[in-house]
Amino acid sequence: MHGLLQSLIVFIQTHADWAAPIAFAIAFFKALAFVSLVVPGMTILLAIGALTGAAHIAFVPVWLAVSFGAGLGDWASYAIGYRLKDRARHIWPLTRRPDLLPRAEVFFARWGTMSVVLCRFFSPMRATVPLLCGICEMKFWPFQIANWFSALLWAGVMLGPGTFLGNWFR
Repeated sequence: MHGLLQSLIVFIQTHADWAAPIAFAIAFFKALAFVSLVVPGMTILLAIGALTGAAHIAFVPVWLAVSFGAGLGDWASYAIGYRLKDRARHIWPLTRRPDLLPRAEVFFARWGTMSVVLCRFFSPMRATVPLLCGICEMKFWPFQIANWFSALLWAGVMLGPGTFLGNWFR
């Protein structure tokens, strides 16, 4: 995995125009339920943030790419969950942990759309909460507002420190 990360960083350093599309793809796959478990997105996004500052790559296009990737990934997970609804109870991992869905419903009832914003910043929950929001039939527009707001905020938090440090060390 380390070799792949190193190769990707070298590629972005050499081909700065690919920073935003690569960042979009990583954020998108990192936001998809279950796919996110195998995508090492956090390290790559932090590295892209540092490269943005150090290699004079424009911050705003990369920030928007990460935001859109994360927002679309969550939207896709929500849509999958919404289509599954009650059938989800008969699919792994919910078959092994039937208590998860009632707990998620209580969590959403208590925190509402703020759960989408808060869970964006906690890695294990980032990709599963939108799926559960769809399964639990959270209303579409409140979910989307929280989704896009948190995606913009999360992208800034992921890229900002690296960009700042990259600019500082130049």
